[in-house]
Amino acid sequence: MTHPLVAALDNMVWELRDSEWPLGRRLLAIADEVRARSPEFAMAVDTFVNRLEAAEAGASAPQIGDPMPHFTMPDQDGRLVSLQSMLDRGPVVLVFHRGHWCPYCRINVKGLAEIQDQLGHAQICSISAELQTYTRKLRDETGARFPLLTDTDAGYALSINLAIWVDEFMASLIGGAGWDIPGYQGGQAWILPVPSVFILDCQGIIRTRHVDPDYRRRMELDAIVAGVAALGD
Repeated sequence: MTHPLVAALDNMVWELRDSEWPLGRRLLAIADEVRARSPEFAMAVDTFVNRLEAAEAGASAPQIGDPMPHFTMPDQDGRLVSLQSMLDRGPVVLVFHRGHWCPYCRINVKGLAEIQDQLGHAQICSISAELQTYTRKLRDETGARFPLLTDTDAGYALSINLAIWVDEFMASLIGGAGWDIPGYQGGQAWILPVPSVFILDCQGIIRTRHVDPDYRRRMELDAIVAGVAALGD
């Protein structure tokens, strides 16, 4: 049986998926629904996020002006995709998200799909630690035409200081709602990336960076479009 909070959030995601609201407003609607349906869960999220912010989670991840470390990962269909192969075709918008289960990520990836045709020759690439079963599900749901890559065991996110461990209490609440994070990732660890966006020029240099340990906030879609436009031709 689906947990009442999960069912309510699923309904909210489907109501918001075609909304013309800015991304931030859509995400706030999700947060408001969580707070209305389960104040205990919302308070736990506040505490969790406050701890991440105090620890400056993600702050030491690659900075503007740095080259993005290279990687090769499987996409939603199991095909290997390298960062270099994408850079050979143009700029890259590299996005880290938590997974198909996260209502904020579902709205975020849907928003990215809405702007995928506004980025010229720049390409979006989204990364999570989830197995292909779940990356395919999220891609199909959102209408994304860009690759959703699997960062096995969150190894790449860990290597660039962009991963966090979910504490035992928060893990018990997430798991109690029916979200099996380790299972979705094919492992046992409760590790998630800090949701982030890195806009890379054709040389792989970071020109725009958005890293926020509060996963309820994401880079606005128009800011991504502007960041790509600022790269020039």
